Amino acid sequence: MAKHFKEIEIPYQKNFNSLIFPSILTPNPLSSSSLNDSIKSENQFLDSLLHKHGAILFRGFGVNTASDFNDVVEAFGFEELPYVGGAAPRTSVVGRVFTANESPPDQKIPFHHEMAQVPKFPSKLFFFCEVEPVSGGETPLVLSHIVYEKMKEKYSEFVERLENFGLIYNRVLGEDDDPSSPIGRGWKSTFLTSDKSIVEQRAAKLGMKLEWLKDGVKTIMGPIPGIKYDKSRNRKIWFNSMVAAYTGWEDERNDPVKAVTFGDGEPLPGDVVYDCLKILEEESVAIPWRKGDVLLIDNWAVLHARKSFIPPRRVLASLCK
Repeated sequence: MAKHFKEIEIPYQKNFNSLIFPSILTPNPLSSSSLNDSIKSENQFLDSLLHKHGAILFRGFGVNTASDFNDVVEAFGFEELPYVGGAAPRTSVVGRVFTANESPPDQKIPFHHEMAQVPKFPSKLFFFCEVEPVSGGETPLVLSHIVYEKMKEKYSEFVERLENFGLIYNRVLGEDDDPSSPIGRGWKSTFLTSDKSIVEQRAAKLGMKLEWLKDGVKTIMGPIPGIKYDKSRNRKIWFNSMVAAYTGWEDERNDPVKAVTFGDGEPLPGDVVYDCLKILEEESVAIPWRKGDVLLIDNWAVLHARKSFIPPRRVLASLCK
């Protein structure tokens, strides 16, 4: 049993075969340790809790600033993963911390595993609520293996095609960031350079093909698996950004229906994609943010999304290898 943490239950959590999702920790009133010291001394407990539940929400620990949050991330000792190849517009804040997707508040961000569309994705991600929203703006979570099981049950042929062919993701990037778009990162900030030859090298490293356009570049990623095997938990997972791309990768440059296809180039059946979105929503948990909340997600186990909101809202993020 943990010395410094107390597990609590709140009405928003879900129960999957007696597994409470996500796990919520508050300070143990009998402990006088700081959160960072508690993390360091109870690392093993937190590791096994994360492995079991897929996500942990730390609430009530007095984490107030981006700098405090950076210290919490550092306390875990995970190696940082630079945000190369991701789609979301973001700004660096302090240390390993940057803003979560800065797309407009009236837009939802659909369910996805972080950077599932590139081969090097984070294994863990942190979110921190610096300013809680007036209303809305939750970060819904859903267990990936549950989605896989439900989809397999309902659309076994579709899932088989997905397992056999994987997915191809297509995205057109402008030169600079477009803050009005949920996938508005320009190619300069996507590849962290303004040198096209370095972009070519970094894209090649990701296994990504590029087609330069007069005012930007088209990136073609894949075929890349849409289902993965989570060795540590011995189960298959729904590891992709299919629904996010098909329903959300839309702006003046991108048509979401063309944004993702089967790995053999065949279009996806829209009705199945939208039914998958329904499954994701039905199985998800959305806990309203409170200022100071820190959420740790195992990217292998859990997909996340963002609901629309009434500002102000400021949620920060950090990615780990």
